[in-house]
Amino acid sequence: MAHLLYSYRHIRQPSKTYTFTILEALAASGLRSIRYAKEIPNIKYIIANDLDLDAVDLINKNVEYNELSKDFVRANQGDACSVLYQHRSFPDRFDVIDLDPYGTAAPFIDGAVQAVEEGGLLCVTCTDLANLTGSNYPEKCYANYGSIPVKGEFCHEMALRILLHTLSTSAAKYRRRIIPLLCCSIDFYIRIFVRVVTSPVEVKNNPCKTSMLYVCTGCHSYYTQPLAKVTGKNTYVPMVGPIVNNSCEHCENKFHVGGPIWTHSIHDKQFVLRMLEHVKESNNETYQTHSRMLGMLSVIMEELDIPLFHNLSALAGTLHCTSPSLKTFCSAILNKGYKVSASHAMAGSVKTDAPMSVIWDIFRSWIQLHPVTMKNIKENSPARKILAIEPRL
Repeated sequence: MAHLLYSYRHIRQPSKTYTFTILEALAASGLRSIRYAKEIPNIKYIIANDLDLDAVDLINKNVEYNELSKDFVRANQGDACSVLYQHRSFPDRFDVIDLDPYGTAAPFIDGAVQAVEEGGLLCVTCTDLANLTGSNYPEKCYANYGSIPVKGEFCHEMALRILLHTLSTSAAKYRRRIIPLLCCSIDFYIRIFVRVVTSPVEVKNNPCKTSMLYVCTGCHSYYTQPLAKVTGKNTYVPMVGPIVNNSCEHCENKFHVGGPIWTHSIHDKQFVLRMLEHVKESNNETYQTHSRMLGMLSVIMEELDIPLFHNLSALAGTLHCTSPSLKTFCSAILNKGYKVSASHAMAGSVKTDAPMSVIWDIFRSWIQLHPVTMKNIKENSPARKILAIEPRL
């Protein structure tokens, strides 16, 4: 987090020292607030809030143990939502708000987008990935985030985009918009960092940055469709849809419909570059997870600005064939004139602007060199319908 706030300070006031305030709304023992205090310069003060009285006592003890001032790290007992709503007015807002609850952050988002300072940093963690990734209870995800998840290999990036959609729609109620700086899927949770600015004109673009998701139930091909578009007269009109037929053009199966999800940028590459440079200048003594941070930021820096991704093993599994190497598959895409990258959210992932017709053609060509045993494939299998077509490329 320290390396991220270094980069954030550069955005806020690149030419002079800027002191800022931090609210950790669900602080528990206060260890993160204490790390902020000890590792990050130019902090005015930190409020470490928790509803539990024992937690507040523990925060005070940890502050004393770490030889910090209680005026600098201020333990506060209160309901997180109440604290956020009490700081909605301009003089009382926080420059940085950190939400890291157990489970969903949904109950705190409305207050957070109001209580963060103009251009301030909002850091949100969610651990309820069973809901966000579509593994269980899509109705619960809709209740919390206003979006329906769809199962797929891309589920962890979809979770990021669902949360961004929720933040975007919540901020829009108050004429504010979000600017994603960095969005990460890490282990069992997602963590996003966004700036919040007041911009009624930009809020109008939200429908163009938000899409519905169609995923084939057979071959798992997916498509996104924005909710609106801007015409030549700078007016907003709904999109005509759906962009898919009643059945999949590749395997003739039906589609699951998910979303809406955020399909605009999820990273600010200039911000990520500054973070990456800062981490490179550091070492394992500064950050014990130095190697992992360096690897993740490097992959994110190279990610294409394209929603969702494919997984080679899953594509090969659909066709019951051996999987080509990542290098071979990416080379084939590049040779056809399309872009390709990996995703930090999953090993062996492929982000590309190539349409599904090209991806299946590449696999058809691969299978001509590495045949599959057709007698082992069921008659109504998506593999038979896809492989029945000769490669067009």
